[in-house]
Amino acid sequence: MDKLIWGNPVSEWLIAIGITVASYLLLVALKRFVVFRLGKWAEKTETDIDDLLIDLVKRTRRYLLFAVAIWIGSRYLILPDAVDLWFHRGLRLVILIQAALWTIGLLDYGLGRITGAGESKDDARKMGATVLNLIGRTLIWGLTLLLVLQKVFGEDVTTFLAGLGVGGIAVALALQNVLGDLFASISILLDKPFVVGDAIVVGDFNGTVEHIGIKTTRLKSVNGEQLIMGNSDLAHSRIRNFKRLLERRSVFTVGVTYQTPREKLERIPAILQEIIEKTKQVRFERAHFAKFGDWALIFEAAYFVQHPDYQSFMDAQQAVNFELLKRFEKEKIEFAYPTQTVMQVPLKA
Repeated sequence: MDKLIWGNPVSEWLIAIGITVASYLLLVALKRFVVFRLGKWAEKTETDIDDLLIDLVKRTRRYLLFAVAIWIGSRYLILPDAVDLWFHRGLRLVILIQAALWTIGLLDYGLGRITGAGESKDDARKMGATVLNLIGRTLIWGLTLLLVLQKVFGEDVTTFLAGLGVGGIAVALALQNVLGDLFASISILLDKPFVVGDAIVVGDFNGTVEHIGIKTTRLKSVNGEQLIMGNSDLAHSRIRNFKRLLERRSVFTVGVTYQTPREKLERIPAILQEIIEKTKQVRFERAHFAKFGDWALIFEAAYFVQHPDYQSFMDAQQAVNFELLKRFEKEKIEFAYPTQTVMQVPLKA
């Protein structure tokens, strides 16, 4: 028992091993207790912060607990400087890896809050969250590698960072179009100017969004063909999103002949209002005698269809038109159409 190993008797080593084992078992039990108590607390709260804490505790690996237990046990020993140096390097390595895992947990939580991909059935949103997660994990592990080289192995990372920066610029120049579309897809994901299923108009093109990819977005046009657009083009375009209309506005004009009696002309705005108000799922806005046309007296009316889809819009307009024909026929009001009056002037002898 008195035999020396690295300057410490065997009895001291046995005590240190006992302290290490006891510390490890205590830390494992403490981890399970914290997860259990946080779980009970989470059942009584509506916030998801407690769920984040539970996830971070669960991400704590046993090799970290074992490394901490060894560190506690080693405090009972007097180790040579070389052994103590490598021991502390190993401990730093484990702590940095564990810190990276905790940071990834925070990243997953943040992306879930921003994108809502965890509860969403939108494949495009899940894909975008996956892309963001991949970029974030790459940055986290890259930073962890640099810290390991500097803090564990004592390497100077300045030259490495300079070379990495030059290489990154070269790659960015070579892939600028691809990267532009990639970051545009992330912008679309976060800002959500449209989602799958929305009917949008981009310049002279219009269609329904079928898929939002990393590089392109695919639309199905009203004519049936597929339109494929780069995400960077969409991000820099003015987009009209008709799916998000709460109601659709319609403005139409009616022309009647100049020979229509004034009494009937004065009744036309009220007739238009009555017809529109009787139409289902339509909200009346206004009706006026608008102007004197070249060959007709022009009346203008406006209303809102309270269903934004185009089918409902046209159904409402059709109902208004049929009822307008019926009422004008009953009131004996004639619609105007382009006409010319030719006056014959007798020639003088």
